[in-house]
Amino acid sequence: MSKMIRKQVYIEPEQEALLKRLSKEQGLTEAELIRSGIVKLSSRSHVVRDITFWEEEKRFIRSLMKKGPLKGKRRWKREDLYER
Repeated sequence: MSKMIRKQVYIEPEQEALLKRLSKEQGLTEAELIRSGIVKLSSRSHVVRDITFWEEEKRFIRSLMKKGPLKGKRRWKREDLYER
């Protein structure tokens, strides 16, 4: 095993519960799961993402915006929400 460096991290209670559950389910220590997560995150940074889907989604949203507001659907304006 290579030399290990001790780190102390702060996590939220929900994250702790999830970490403990995953550790039990996968039969790995919490430290092993954390190390595995770091490796997975670092390998993701080199992935080229296909944004084709998002470009299609933007076109769809723009087409809806061109149609204008729907008649008779809502009786409030966005500004009304700020008065609450």
